[in-house]
Amino acid sequence: MVDGVLEMAADRCFEVISIGYPGVVNQGAPAREPHHLAPGWIGFDFEAAFGRPVRIANDAAMQALGSYRGGKMLFLGLGTGLGSALIVDGQIVVMELGHLRRSKRHDYEDLLGKRGYKRLGKKKWRRKVHAVVEGFSAALLPDEIVIGGGQADLLKTLPPRSRLGNNAAAFFGGFRLWDESLLVKSPNTYKDLP
Repeated sequence: MVDGVLEMAADRCFEVISIGYPGVVNQGAPAREPHHLAPGWIGFDFEAAFGRPVRIANDAAMQALGSYRGGKMLFLGLGTGLGSALIVDGQIVVMELGHLRRSKRHDYEDLLGKRGYKRLGKKKWRRKVHAVVEGFSAALLPDEIVIGGGQADLLKTLPPRSRLGNNAAAFFGGFRLWDESLLVKSPNTYKDLP
């Protein structure tokens, strides 16, 4: 992965790197190997490999940070699994809501991720998404909910107080990892980011 990134960025000038990691991040480093990627992430020295300062955040947290407009925002990323993050007054609270048990056989990731979509079908999956989002909203009391990830476009309607996220928001989240002054900006489009 590092070799591929360095090759693609060979003609670009950059001083720092932000990595959106699809797994648990603790104190700026991968804490567990990812469920959906090959191993080798734990203990890897990204700064030495890239030769630049590196900040790593959970991929859902990075998209959440890029989507943040203020107050308390819950981010739910519907994709292979279920990514989640809560941002309160500009501070990221990373959560693994997808790993909460929903029943003896299934957690929320099994229900709302790709496996749940395939098992339930589109119509029933959409109803489950609405029910779970409303349940998380009642428990966490966010000002708004952003629903992102690759499966979010499959929703016909959005639950109350929610808006559709954009995967490109993760790029802005990567900038915000390095520059907290960007937290006061709320982009409506991600085409013209720095």
